[in-house]
Amino acid sequence: MGRYERILVPTDGSEETREAVEHAIDLAAEHDATVHALYVVNSASFSGLPMESSWESVAAMMNEEGAAALDDVEALADDRGVPVERALVDGNPSREIVRYAEDEDCDLVVMGTHGRGGIDRLLLGSVAEKVVRSSSVPVLTVRVDDES
Repeated sequence: MGRYERILVPTDGSEETREAVEHAIDLAAEHDATVHALYVVNSASFSGLPMESSWESVAAMMNEEGAAALDDVEALADDRGVPVERALVDGNPSREIVRYAEDEDCDLVVMGTHGRGGIDRLLLGSVAEKVVRSSSVPVLTVRVDDES
């Protein structure tokens, strides 16, 4: 098995994603690897907002949430002495995760999955599933609790 040097962990800042982030950090600590923390702002998902909503304020809020999520990854990694590269990008989450992993020569993508099946997966789609299907970089999925 090859040695990991660059481990990508996409995050949405949720408590559920923290499990995957911690797993990525543990792997990075074990392999003396760098964690690449990625937050994808999906601005297309906000296209239905009422016109009175200021796009600038929505964009600023989404970027602040992304920065906070990346701060959380960095704080967890710092506790373990693991270096972190941060990236905040805009676009389709699954496409941006795959693009980043390939462009940055990541050795592994570690991401959470809610383990939804059936109609839930069909209706909601799965970012993790799309990444697994289209990534040339190996993907490790970590089942995370979803209390909703």
